Amino acid sequence: MVLSPAVVLALALILSGPRLTAEAQRATRTATVVFLSDITPIPDRPYLEAFREGLRELGWVAGQNLHVEYRHASRSEQRPEIAAEIVKLAPDVIVAPAAAAFAFGPIPSHAGERISNWSPIRTIPIVFAGVSDPVAAGMVQSRQRPGGTMTGIALLSIELNPKRLELLKEALPAAARIGVLVPSNHPLRDRMVTDVEAAARGLKVKLQLVEISGADPVERIAEQIDQAFETMARERVQAVLGLQGPHYYRERKRIVELSLKHRLPGIFEIGEYAEAGCLMAYAPNVTDIFRYTAIYVDKILKGAKAADLPVDRPRKLEFVVNMRTAKALGLTIPPALLLRADRVIE
Repeated sequence: MVLSPAVVLALALILSGPRLTAEAQRATRTATVVFLSDITPIPDRPYLEAFREGLRELGWVAGQNLHVEYRHASRSEQRPEIAAEIVKLAPDVIVAPAAAAFAFGPIPSHAGERISNWSPIRTIPIVFAGVSDPVAAGMVQSRQRPGGTMTGIALLSIELNPKRLELLKEALPAAARIGVLVPSNHPLRDRMVTDVEAAARGLKVKLQLVEISGADPVERIAEQIDQAFETMARERVQAVLGLQGPHYYRERKRIVELSLKHRLPGIFEIGEYAEAGCLMAYAPNVTDIFRYTAIYVDKILKGAKAADLPVDRPRKLEFVVNMRTAKALGLTIPPALLLRADRVIE
């Protein structure tokens, strides 16, 4: 039997109807995304624009088919209220940087022992943007099969602490005693310390560990940082390695001032530390991580489950050297080290 063209067209429309309907619904519906921060209330940072730009490139435009809500909890006691607000909004996806993802993610309670006022959100997918070892932190079951409601981009920052210590020693070959700012309440605090102590033995340097809790009020954290630099100066350390912690990031300008005051060059995580005036920074490029995060959000908005989206690694690493700070401290950075820098701030 030969079907007429009209019949063939009708059958094609019937068979493709559900798919066309689904695509039309996706094109017309407005998706809601909550961007959850633990640092700043106003989303004006370059990496946030990279995230928004990444979504635009994938067809999600704010004011058209996308609505973005911003929430932040800079103090741990704010978390229960913020978590309740977000659940009430019923967003399609939550996007959260490292510390916020840990504090609000549906992780085992034992993994949150170091985090005060832990406030899990268990029913909404969370895409984390830069988390160091999410498996060890209890966020996902494995990188290939997250298995829960969380996935995203790993930061590899904790894994890079030994390399940061190595770069610091290369920049300051005569340094024999190095201070380490340790975040006492970080869920992976013990691993951080173990890793840098092993690296220090290989480099034949001694470490002065100084613990600072990020769970304290903001003013108390500032006091702790002041005391930490006084302690390091008193102990005659020659440089500073900053481990992970949003409280260090929030106080990076204070850290720069104290580094210059006590003449203690330091290396920290992301490039913004060096932009603020720290001597060096070595980490994945955070702007690119947030652009990459948009791909995960897009997949979930199109029906994928966080449990099935493998956690990926950052696509770009960057080593930044601030030569203005080097000159202010009277340091000569070895030319071979400068040649390896991705950015040099003059």
